Amino acid sequence: MIKGNILLVEDEEHMHETLKLNLEMEGYTVTSAFDGNEALKHFHAEYFDLLIVDIMIPELDGIGVTEAVRVHNHELPILILSAKNASKDRVLGLKKGADDYLTKPFNLEELLLRVDKLIAKNKKIQVKESVGDQYSFGNNTIDFKSQIASNFNNEQIDLSKKEAMLLKLLIDNKNEVVTREKILQLVWGYNVYPTTRTIDNFILNFRKYFETDSRHPIHFHSVRGMGYRFTDK
Repeated sequence: MIKGNILLVEDEEHMHETLKLNLEMEGYTVTSAFDGNEALKHFHAEYFDLLIVDIMIPELDGIGVTEAVRVHNHELPILILSAKNASKDRVLGLKKGADDYLTKPFNLEELLLRVDKLIAKNKKIQVKESVGDQYSFGNNTIDFKSQIASNFNNEQIDLSKKEAMLLKLLIDNKNEVVTREKILQLVWGYNVYPTTRTIDNFILNFRKYFETDSRHPIHFHSVRGMGYRFTDK
């Protein structure tokens, strides 16, 4: 069982391979990047449970990567690695959005413990109380178990498995933005990544099914550059 998906950004080859090997031995999937721009390409392409980034990397340094990630994602745990051990450097890293800061040289066992705690804490925060097998809103009713819905016009809608899963995810997180990355992980899985257009098409379908005026939705919203939000008005 995969414990989590980690983006590892470290340009020193020996350090990178050592960390990658040990993280994989712990049950994590590791995606490698060796500079800041490569890291951001991976970040925008797939879902990660943790970002481990060295400060001194080419192209864009670790602080820059952290800032860029936080523009789009406030949930992803970030662990900064740095040879700089002054308190001002640690404060800067944390102020820019890192969740933890580990100075080199470090104890490998300590790093693995911190990785485990950061991922576990984030997963615990993200667990929402489920709405159950059935949910009603705006004269629409959804049965997630049977994958059948009825809308405000008393029309029966047969939902695909992906439609039911995405609806459940959005409704479980109602009034909150669900990021594209979170949708990719929980609905499509780690290794299959549809385009943003694919998710947009699902949202358009939901509007056709459940909104009285699909051009002026009150339940299913796209939040530019962030993700999608369901509201029950």
